[in-house]
Amino acid sequence: MIRTFLAEWRKLRRPTLFLGSLVAALSLSSLVTSILFLMVDSRTGNSRRGEMVSRATLELPSGVVIGFSGAAGFLGLIALCVFAAQTAQEYTYGTLRNILVRQPRRFRLLVGKYLAMLTFAKLIIVLACAFNIALAYTLAHKMNVSTAAWGTHSGLVDLFHTYVNVLIAAFAYGTIGMILGLLLRSPISAISIGIGWLLIVDNILAATINNSAKWLPGQMIDTIARGKSPEMSYLHATTTISIYLVIASAIAVVLFRRRDVSN
Repeated sequence: MIRTFLAEWRKLRRPTLFLGSLVAALSLSSLVTSILFLMVDSRTGNSRRGEMVSRATLELPSGVVIGFSGAAGFLGLIALCVFAAQTAQEYTYGTLRNILVRQPRRFRLLVGKYLAMLTFAKLIIVLACAFNIALAYTLAHKMNVSTAAWGTHSGLVDLFHTYVNVLIAAFAYGTIGMILGLLLRSPISAISIGIGWLLIVDNILAATINNSAKWLPGQMIDTIARGKSPEMSYLHATTTISIYLVIASAIAVVLFRRRDVSN
């Protein structure tokens, strides 16, 4: 398992993949934080769907991570793409057969690859979090937003909770990506279906069907990332999405162990 972990990291640390994912994560998350602060006095809103995050809200202990929390969906989609591509491309390139020669125990192979990708996602999230905190302080000074409460005990607790929630959300997105990669065995299909459902279909169903949000994976992951939601409780979101992922993972593992390794 350790050798599989290290072998997977040899691919993950490629500059085109690692730096590309990092730049995408920093760019998208900093965009959300920048809009939040630079448009704090705008009448058109400075958050999602034209919502308004006031100056008083930004000055709360949680203000330092509001932008980072709002970018959780983008960070999750990056994780989904990486997990799906790294899993499915083994079929596309025909390298899975060679890998199984060195590690014939398929379950151990999956676990090693999964742990490596979780570590990759965690590193990207840590760097994105640190960058957004620095950016928040810079923009707060520019826009005359008080940061006195950010460094208090409550601020540090909010920072920790937000980081953990965004990390859990990214892991959930990534797990969905890996499951789709195993089931579809095509990077393009896995990524397009995953993003299409979570970004488009999920939101349409939540907006058109009453009480459906609490059963939709994208809405539940979003609730986890934000730490709360008017549609469902945090406990419901974490419990239900965990059940979904366990069942889907079990199906994917069984198929991976029994199907032919060719695409």
